[in-house]
Amino acid sequence: MRVYHGSIEVVDKPEIRLSSRTLDYGNGFYTTTSYQQAEDWVRRRMKEQKSDHGFINVFEFDKSSLNELNCLIFENPTEEWVDFVMLNRTQKDFSHSYDIVYGPVANDRDYAAFALYEGGLLNKQSLIAELKTYKLVDQFLFHTDLALQTITFIEAKEITA
Repeated sequence: MRVYHGSIEVVDKPEIRLSSRTLDYGNGFYTTTSYQQAEDWVRRRMKEQKSDHGFINVFEFDKSSLNELNCLIFENPTEEWVDFVMLNRTQKDFSHSYDIVYGPVANDRDYAAFALYEGGLLNKQSLIAELKTYKLVDQFLFHTDLALQTITFIEAKEITA
């Protein structure tokens, strides 16, 4: 299966990096099966970094590893998914032991719905119902070095401004 990672640089040797901000599924290496999502991310980073180019790094992912590693899979937004995302976003020292986490990605519009939930203006069921009206894309978090061994770099496609 092809997965994509958008970046300002070529990432032919992915690493587990600690983030200075809280992320949906914790620290690690994020990819998506959506080329468009990766391109959107690159273009956002290019604008933030005032860069005239970036890269969509293409990897081949060995899906059979999902049966061999400690994986957490969310096919759709569920209460358990909301709880997991909120733990990662709101508890700075929260850590989990999964090698790979897969599920929906919260984009900018989704963040607004999560903010309403976090502020107590939406309950969990309303948040999930709201999110299900959006066309959600997916994300894979490769959380451990063992998980990184399941992806192979194919190429980097340059994106220009």
